Amino acid sequence: MQPGVQPGDPGQLGTFGQQAPPPGVADLQSALAKAAQMQQALIEAQKQIAETEVTGQAGGGLVEVSLNGNGQVVGVRIDPQVVNPDDIETLQDLVVGAFQNAAENMRDTVKTILGPVAAASGRPMPES
Repeated sequence: MQPGVQPGDPGQLGTFGQQAPPPGVADLQSALAKAAQMQQALIEAQKQIAETEVTGQAGGGLVEVSLNGNGQVVGVRIDPQVVNPDDIETLQDLVVGAFQNAAENMRDTVKTILGPVAAASGRPMPES
């Protein structure tokens, strides 16, 4: 029995005679509902990221690399004018640069997609 409550006292009654929840329960229910909404938003954002494809380029577009949201390479395009058997190093550097640019583009895309979810959680996006 709670202190200060007389036997037979129904306590604080809510609408239609239902007993009101103990203090803090409504806050907990609200927090759980918000957490469920955020989890659903995160699942949707992850799905959107997985379906996203970005392209990075180097050498003014002479080399392009495409990545999907899972970080897998889905395409590479090399302009024939940059293929020189006597200068493989330049081509290698362009390919690395295109990969780096694609990875940066994917990070930016992920931040854009996850930004609203992070804002709703009240936590800032981590810097990369």
